[in-house]
Amino acid sequence: MIHKLKFAFTFLLITMILSCSDKHHNTDKDSKRSNSDGLWLSYTKESTVFKLWSPHADKVKIYLYDAGNEGEAYATYLLEPKDGRTIWQKQISGDLQGVYYTFQVKIDGKWLDETPGIYAKAVGVNGKRAMVLDMKTTDPEGWDEDKGPKLNYPNEAIIYELHIRDMTIHPASGSSMPGSYLGLVESGTKGPAGVATGIDHLKELGINYVHLLPTFDHYAINEKRLDSAQFNWGYDPQNYNVPEGSFSSDPFKAEVRIREFKEMVKAFHDNGIGVILDVVYNHTGRTEQSNFNLENPGYYYRFREDGSYSDAAACGNETASENEMMRKFILESVRYWAEEYHMDGFRFDLMGIHDINTMNEVVATLKQVNPNILVYGEGWTASDSPLPEKDRALKKHTKQMPQISAFSDDIRDGLKGSVFENESTGFVSGAQGTETSVAFGVVGSIEHADIDYSQVNYSKESWANDPWQAISYVSCHDNHTLIDKLEVSKPGASKETLIAMDKLANAVVLTSQGVAFLHAGSEMLRTKNEEHNSYNLPDSINQIDWNWKVKNKAVVDYYSNLIALRKAHPAFRMASGDQVRKHLSFKEKENGLISYQISDHANGDDWKNILVVYNARNESVRYDMEGEWHIAVFGDAIEMEQGVEVNGMIKIPAISMLIAYQK
Repeated sequence: MIHKLKFAFTFLLITMILSCSDKHHNTDKDSKRSNSDGLWLSYTKESTVFKLWSPHADKVKIYLYDAGNEGEAYATYLLEPKDGRTIWQKQISGDLQGVYYTFQVKIDGKWLDETPGIYAKAVGVNGKRAMVLDMKTTDPEGWDEDKGPKLNYPNEAIIYELHIRDMTIHPASGSSMPGSYLGLVESGTKGPAGVATGIDHLKELGINYVHLLPTFDHYAINEKRLDSAQFNWGYDPQNYNVPEGSFSSDPFKAEVRIREFKEMVKAFHDNGIGVILDVVYNHTGRTEQSNFNLENPGYYYRFREDGSYSDAAACGNETASENEMMRKFILESVRYWAEEYHMDGFRFDLMGIHDINTMNEVVATLKQVNPNILVYGEGWTASDSPLPEKDRALKKHTKQMPQISAFSDDIRDGLKGSVFENESTGFVSGAQGTETSVAFGVVGSIEHADIDYSQVNYSKESWANDPWQAISYVSCHDNHTLIDKLEVSKPGASKETLIAMDKLANAVVLTSQGVAFLHAGSEMLRTKNEEHNSYNLPDSINQIDWNWKVKNKAVVDYYSNLIALRKAHPAFRMASGDQVRKHLSFKEKENGLISYQISDHANGDDWKNILVVYNARNESVRYDMEGEWHIAVFGDAIEMEQGVEVNGMIKIPAISMLIAYQK
C-alpha cells in the first residue's frame, strides 16, 4: 500500500518548497489576506487559482458545486501538473465567490474519494465541500483595528479554559443563543438571582484570556442535526483552517461560521480578553479517509517498523511534523489563524508528539504576526512514538523551546494527587511529602536553590528557564473537575472541608510564578458527577449550571478577589528566573505547611515584602511573624489596601492561605 511506504522524493520536495515558500516578512495587509503564496486558494473577482500538492498523483480533478451538501457538480476540470508534478494547479476565470468545490486525486490508477483539501478556508455543512470566499466580506465592523490585550510577559495572562457549548447551553444561562459563538459573548445575560453569566461573568471574575477547546471544524458532530443535542470536545480534526459549524447560527452557509467566529473574537477583544485556540495538529480524526490521506496517502503520518500507523496520540494515528510539508502546513495554519482570526495564542494538544524544531518555528512564525502571542502545550505524548525522544517537544525539553510554555503536572498532582488514581491525594488533601512538588510549581519550575529536586514528584531537575514557561494549574477539561477529584479521593470529608481544599488549591495556582490557568466553572465548584472523561457525554454532565454561582457565591468571590490581587501585584508574576531567585525564598516546606517570602519590591511591586503561607493541615497553625505586617488574605477575607496590622504570632485557619505584606 502506498500509504505505508516511506517517501523519499527529496529533489521534488525541495523544488516544491522553494517555489511555494511563504514570504514571512511581508506585512502588507493585502498579502496577508490573499495567501497567494503556497497552496492556499487564491481568489479575485476575475479568476480563482486552485492548488494541490500530491507528488504521486496520476491526475487531479476539481468539481464545482452550487451547494455545500447536495446536488451534482455543474463543472469538472483537470488540474495541470506544475514543478515536476508535485503541485497540481488550475486557474478558472470568472467570479467564483460562493461556489463550492472538491478535489479528487488518482493514484496508481485508482480515484480516491473527494476532499475539500487540507488548505480549505471555508466549508459547507459537515465540512465535505470547500467554498470560494472573499474573506474580507466576513469581517465585522472595525475588524481592521481589532487587537487583543498586550502583555509585558506571558505570566500576566490569567487563562480560563472553556468549551463554547458548556458556557451557555444550560437554561439558567439566560442566553438567547445558547451553545454558540455569539451566545458566549452576548452581553447582559442573567442567571438565577440575577447573577451575570457568559462574557459578563468572565469580566466580573477578572480573567484576561479565554482558552477555547478545539473550535476548528471537527468530525464528531452532525451539523445537519443541530436540533438534537450533540456534544464533543473537538479533538477529532477534520478541516484545520475553518471554524466548527455547530457553534454557528447556520452551518449550511460557509461564510456564517466565519463571520460569527470573528464577531466573537472582536467582542472578547473589546472587553479586554484575549482568545487562545486549542489546536490538534498531532493527529487527525480519521486515518485512511482523512483529508491528508485523500491528497497524498501516507506522507503526513508516522509509521511503525511493521508499516502500521504509529499512535502516540492514542487516537489511531500521529502526524509527522518533521516531514517538510507537514511542518509547512502547521506553520501556515497557525499563521492563518493569527492573521485572519486575530488569535492571541495557541495551546498545542499533546505537544510532545511534535518535534522541537517545528515548535520553535511555530513561535518564530507567530511572533512576526503578533509579538504578543502566547504558545503553550502538553509536554507529553499519550503513548510511545517513532520520533526519537531527544527530538520531541516534551516538558523536559522546554528549555530548548525558550518562547514556549508547558503544563506543569508537577504542581497539578502535587496539589490534589495523581489524575490517574482516584484515591491519590495531594498537598491540599493531606498527602505527606508533596510540599517540594508544590514549591517547585510556585517558582515556575525553574532552577532554585531552595528546591530539593530529588523530592519533586515527576521532575528531578528544573525544566523552565523562566517562570512563565510553566503553566500552573490544578484542573482542566481532562480528568475530574477539581471538586470531583477531591470528593473521590477524600470520601469521608465534609463539604466545608472539600471547599476549603478547593480554594487552597487554586489559591496556590493564583499566587505561583507560572502562568495561571483555571478550568471553567472551578470558581463555582463545577461538578461532572465524577465523570473523568466527558469528551462525548451529554450536556447534563458538561454544562455550566449557573445555579452553582448562586449557591457558591463565597467561593466565586474568593476566586475573583485572588485574581484581582494577582493582577494588582506583579511580585506574583515575575518576568525572569533571575528575578525569582533574587526575590523569593522559602521558610517552611514540611508537614502540610509551605511558607515563603518575596522581598524588596519584586518586579516593581508596591509592597516591599510579601509573606505567603499555605496551611494544608486540618488544624490551625500558630505562625510567628517577625516585625510588623499588614494582612491581605486571611481565611475568606481579602483586603489589599488597608490590611489589619499584626506584630508577632498569628493563628492561620486550617486548610487556608495567609498573605501578609510590609509597605
